[in-house]
Amino acid sequence: MSYKITGSGCYLPTVIKKNKAFLGHSFLDNQGKKFDVDNETIIDKFNSITGIDERKYISSELKTSDIAHHAAQKAIEDADIDPETLDYIIVAHNFGDISGDSKQIDTLPSLASRVKAKLKIKNPKCVAYDILFGCPGWVEAMIQANAFIKAGMAKKCLVIGADALSRVVDVYDRDSMIYADGAGATILEETADEGGILSHSTLTYTAENEADFIFYGNSYDSKDLNDDKFIKMQGRKVYEFALNHVPAAMKQCLDQANVDVDDLKKIFIHQANKKMDEAIVKRFYRLYKKTMREDILPMNIEEFGNSSVATVPTLFDLVLKQNYKGHSLNKGDIILFASVGAGMNINAITYQI
Repeated sequence: MSYKITGSGCYLPTVIKKNKAFLGHSFLDNQGKKFDVDNETIIDKFNSITGIDERKYISSELKTSDIAHHAAQKAIEDADIDPETLDYIIVAHNFGDISGDSKQIDTLPSLASRVKAKLKIKNPKCVAYDILFGCPGWVEAMIQANAFIKAGMAKKCLVIGADALSRVVDVYDRDSMIYADGAGATILEETADEGGILSHSTLTYTAENEADFIFYGNSYDSKDLNDDKFIKMQGRKVYEFALNHVPAAMKQCLDQANVDVDDLKKIFIHQANKKMDEAIVKRFYRLYKKTMREDILPMNIEEFGNSSVATVPTLFDLVLKQNYKGHSLNKGDIILFASVGAGMNINAITYQI
């Protein structure tokens, strides 16, 4: 038996915000002071590092649970299953449902329960719960679903990664240009086919204050007296952490599956920062004394931005169904899912299509 993805789906937000839309912003540093350079220079440097040209936001009437439901519906249809046969619905997110006119996080009830209700599933044995694990949430939820199935506790699981980071950005913070919205979903099932999840690895680093690298903090505008909180990041520390730890975690996962690095078809890594992702994968190949293949790394951050837990399942769905940017997958291909984010958490899955 194997544990395979039998269906996938994603929701692509309709509001597109290009880099030039930030030209009129008043960017401040973490001390509340204006930068010495103009916004055009800030945006050009941002683009050269992250690779982001535009990002997608959800429209004002939608919440995270809505787009999670849309992605889930597509995955269920793709797998051609009766949703009443689902044993688990696991939703990975970080900020719950935040309405378009509020900064208040809403996680009661869980997003998974809301998705189950939107799907009109009546079966009480379909268990719905959320996972908070930073950007690696969808990968970790897949690992949990795999464990349930492997232990005989489930046969079918719906795994969703969804976030609306546009609702938690500080407009005075230049890092706000990174974040985006989106949702991706997969159905993981026990099947008689070969392949599926071959190995997985998860790590959490906190001993050197890594837990504070990505956090929820105050606006950089000292005049903001509302005490609203926003997503914040120590960018340089995150970058160095990722380069120092993620390649080895990916190698550990691949080696555990006893797969030769030359047999990897694609690497689906969290779309956080184009320059950082490319550097991670180059270092991963150096651990094998190899050079990174040019066709190994699909990227959609240029037009989607960083949608946190949604980046990996969204990109996987686009490549699987649309041959996104010339990348394609065929039965038997071996791929690697990998992610890094708040916690600081790292995880990876070796998977055979």
